[in-house]
Amino acid sequence: MLLGSPSTRSIPAAADRADLARRQRGLGTGISPWLAPLAMLVTQDLALPTYFRRITVLGAERLPRSGPVLLAPTHKARWDALVLPHAAGRRVTGRDCRFMVTVDEMRGLQGWLLHRLGCFPVDQSRPSLLSLRYALDLLTAGEQLVVFPEGQIRRRHAAAGDALRLHQGLARLALMAASKGVLVPVFPVGIAYGHAWPRPFDTAAVSFGEPLTIEPPPEGQGRRTAVDFTHRLAAAMAAEEHRARQALSGRVVPGGQP
Repeated sequence: MLLGSPSTRSIPAAADRADLARRQRGLGTGISPWLAPLAMLVTQDLALPTYFRRITVLGAERLPRSGPVLLAPTHKARWDALVLPHAAGRRVTGRDCRFMVTVDEMRGLQGWLLHRLGCFPVDQSRPSLLSLRYALDLLTAGEQLVVFPEGQIRRRHAAAGDALRLHQGLARLALMAASKGVLVPVFPVGIAYGHAWPRPFDTAAVSFGEPLTIEPPPEGQGRRTAVDFTHRLAAAMAAEEHRARQALSGRVVPGGQP
């Protein structure tokens, strides 16, 4: 179902903010007021313009400037974590991209940095209640959350008609939010590069599709609802990845049609 209104609770209550603060302390996460602007300068003004000769963004006008948002991008390379904020971060929407990442990504010096840029860990094989509740608190507080439903980098393009293989965690998170009265728009996002392994002076494209929402299901139908939504999301993400690849070949103009 296409998005109607972004949320029935766009303004977080004081109790919601308190819960968010408690869980944020528990996970050791939060956005550093001095490190985040520095990281944006290094990545957006130095790293991306140096490495890529062109980054095309399609459909960014669809992204809301307030209220909860779930971005569901295809996962093509480690560069995704820099390209996506370029397309949907502070300079475009006025808001941060809060990434849910694997536990392995949050270790060592990299983990120290990611923690201070607002990322938080989740064990995909056994998601902790703390991580899920923290993600739910972010959405309730009107944040923009990024979850890679594929769970890992996929270099190969999906053949025509092939469905992406997604984990159901994003659908379950959206269902949890809906059960609390927060209808979260889920944006399928396609990311593509000129080469399977992006190389210096390569091209990149990001395409945002029409948002989907999930509503509380009838009692006992939660699992079926999550499965159905995951299938719809997989098809939408594959379509946006195809559109991003078309943009790289010049067959789509920014904001236009194939």
